[in-house]
Amino acid sequence: MKHLPKHLRPRWRYFAVGIEAWPDADFGRRAFQRAMWYSAGNLLGDPGSADAGLTLLSFRFSEGTGEAVVRVRRDHTESARAAIACVRAVDGDPVGIHVRGISGTVRACEERYMGRAAANLTQRDVAFGGAERPAVVRGDACDVQTESGTVGATAFDIE
Repeated sequence: MKHLPKHLRPRWRYFAVGIEAWPDADFGRRAFQRAMWYSAGNLLGDPGSADAGLTLLSFRFSEGTGEAVVRVRRDHTESARAAIACVRAVDGDPVGIHVRGISGTVRACEERYMGRAAANLTQRDVAFGGAERPAVVRGDACDVQTESGTVGATAFDIE
């Protein structure tokens, strides 16, 4: 079987996606892909989701931060960006997702927008709510462990 001529091949764009979750969140590539497809199906419908062609090319997630490269058809970047932004949870763990940038090649996408997920994470005890509590600190953000679960805080909230 012959390849299609260049002018008939599908054109792609590549999204660099940043992922944030609680430090104890644990999910993998398949769960993230499923959540992305489910979100696209709900927002765009089955035909729109199939037209956008969201495909997860690379994925890395650990200790509450991660990043991914998502392939999308060129004419559907706006709808795909909206579908990616609608992902609220992966395997029951709430997540925050943002598109860092869009590129025409995987290489350019990785060079320009990736590599920021390896932020300086430190675990330490902080004063929060009148008591010393264990926390994971990422820059100005702080995830404090309390009796009822994890609480997101900023540098101004802790003492």
